[in-house]
Amino acid sequence: MQESTSREKVLKAIRDSQVNAVNPPYVDEDYSDKIYLRPQSEYDEVIFAEALAKVGGQFVYNSNVDEFAENFEKFLAAQETEVLHCYDEFLQQMLNSCGIFCINSRDELKSCEIGVTQCEFLIARLGSIMVSSRLGSGRRSFFRPGIHIVVAWKNQLVYDLKHGFESLKQKYASIGTPSMVSVITGPSRTADIEKTLVLGAHGPSKLIVFFIDQPASVVKNQLSLK
Repeated sequence: MQESTSREKVLKAIRDSQVNAVNPPYVDEDYSDKIYLRPQSEYDEVIFAEALAKVGGQFVYNSNVDEFAENFEKFLAAQETEVLHCYDEFLQQMLNSCGIFCINSRDELKSCEIGVTQCEFLIARLGSIMVSSRLGSGRRSFFRPGIHIVVAWKNQLVYDLKHGFESLKQKYASIGTPSMVSVITGPSRTADIEKTLVLGAHGPSKLIVFFIDQPASVVKNQLSLK
């Protein structure tokens, strides 16, 4: 009798699991532990900023777009390069209205040290950033530049991952879930080599979130009136 192939073994295991269902593990999970409880702060942006700092990221609060432009220009002035890459049309328009210009060619992404993108949601408890393939910046913009700048909005703050996935399903309910959803937590890091922590080994060495305390729709309306 001929021995089954690896593919056939996998398919057989899947069929067996459907016929002989196994009860889910950890049925007695305890969510009363303090790690699951919300911090005392009532402001999710404060919770997010503190969690982001713990994983090596930076948080810049902006009450409106004018303050964003001022803080963004200060940040650029402190860098060795001012060559920005941004492929998101809305962000391009907003940056240009602030007097900040960027490269929008995909072919020139590899030559830019700073990449600017939006995100899907900010996960306050973890200090993480949820992104997807449906964002206008494209997948490479999240990991190719040495410095990743995320522009986020007030209505994108959620407390935990489950809230992020629930909000993502609602956002794309009519067109379907994105083919890629990822969560970024701090700058790229690895300790594979002699257990020494190295930043930027597989992606950006710096991650900065410029948070604007307004919904994106308000800014879009302002730009359309200009």
